[in-house]
Amino acid sequence: MSTFGALNTAFRGLTAAQQGIAVAGNNIANATTAGYTRQRVDLSSVAAPAQRLFSGGAPLVGQGVSVDRIGRLGSDFLDGGVRTAVAQAGFTAARAQALRGVEDILQEPGKSGISAGLQAYWAAWQGAANKPGDAAAGAVLLEAGNALATTINTAQTALSGQWSTSRSQAEATVSAINSTAAQVAESNAAIRSILNSGGAANELIDARAILTETLARLSGGTVKELPDGTINVFVDGNALVDGTSAQQLVLSGPSTMGGALASGAAVRVEWADRPGIAVGVGGQIAGVLTTLAPAANGAGGILAEVSTSYASFAQDLAARVNALHGGGQSATGAATGDFFSISATGTVSVVPQSVAGIATGTPGGGTLDSSRADAIAQLGVGSGSPDAGWQAIVSGIGVAARTALQQDALASAAQVSAAGARDSSASVSLDEENISLLSNQHAYQAAARVMTAVDEALDVLINRTGLVGR
Repeated sequence: MSTFGALNTAFRGLTAAQQGIAVAGNNIANATTAGYTRQRVDLSSVAAPAQRLFSGGAPLVGQGVSVDRIGRLGSDFLDGGVRTAVAQAGFTAARAQALRGVEDILQEPGKSGISAGLQAYWAAWQGAANKPGDAAAGAVLLEAGNALATTINTAQTALSGQWSTSRSQAEATVSAINSTAAQVAESNAAIRSILNSGGAANELIDARAILTETLARLSGGTVKELPDGTINVFVDGNALVDGTSAQQLVLSGPSTMGGALASGAAVRVEWADRPGIAVGVGGQIAGVLTTLAPAANGAGGILAEVSTSYASFAQDLAARVNALHGGGQSATGAATGDFFSISATGTVSVVPQSVAGIATGTPGGGTLDSSRADAIAQLGVGSGSPDAGWQAIVSGIGVAARTALQQDALASAAQVSAAGARDSSASVSLDEENISLLSNQHAYQAAARVMTAVDEALDVLINRTGLVGR
């Protein structure tokens, strides 16, 4: 190698060390930046030039170092694990949120729940049986009956409201999926352009990784990386993002729980350009859709199933009470009809408007007969009572809620574990970067010293050779 070649070798060393210092500084600056993946300068030695005809066979030294690229120290495998865990966590979180809402509506155990309302209702009937014809006891009974009906109706209204809220959440989630998919497609275009021009797109790749993680959480989308630096995102085996283009999803199906219960149709996600074909999504949107599903004998959507349980309970309660109350007589001897009425929309109401409409006895039993009131009061006792039926409903919801919460806790723990494994590989270690910074600083100083030594040698060769004897 010529002396001037040694100067170029020193310059290559300076450049490599300078890049190393710059990358270490960038890593340190982004140590707390969300989604940042640490970078590294990839170096390779430059081989010695080929032997020439008149080189005399003397061994030739290499020509220094080459900066090949600024690498991104991410792991596709670990990133995929995070996306899988995030998708499952999004699914379980949506279901757990819905079941927590149902438990809030139940208010069990509590003074405002149906269990407390039933106890007060049966006690009021017992009070009416003890004092047939008493205006105060009758007023207490009417108040207890109206309170129980209001509790049932309020819960049904709240369930319908939660269903509508969940559907709005599904609409917003689909919109977010479409927006994020479009951003991924735009990122693909920018990354491909930069890589084709020989640049580094590490920061853009980090930003795109955050977007794909969001897509996984929302839709369960999976990622396939392509040789040109772009990615495809698949949902249900079809490309949601294909290079620089993105498809759109739409939500279809009933807009109210009443419509869903009446039609039995499901709310579902479809491709915008292929209406009528349901998309098998995952993640958060799948969790929301499972809560919106129609009732199916206990295997349907939680909201529709609970609403159906409420309706069945109310119908059973009304049928039992009306079977004893209808055809009875009041304390004044007047014939009585049903105590509860259920409208076509499922609203429960109390029929009697005054004490005179309450059946306490059996026709012909006399004004002090309280056999009917006493029989109705006993409806709350026994394994087949409305109370037992309601407790079975509450227990079933409680079991489902506990299961959903446990699944959510496990999914969240898996997400944390997957993110921790990825971060241990890809996140910035300040200790390592400080070591890298010092190493590159020393390398820079050493390369500068080599350049100084070569410069001094050239100075002797150029300016002092031939001066001896003058």
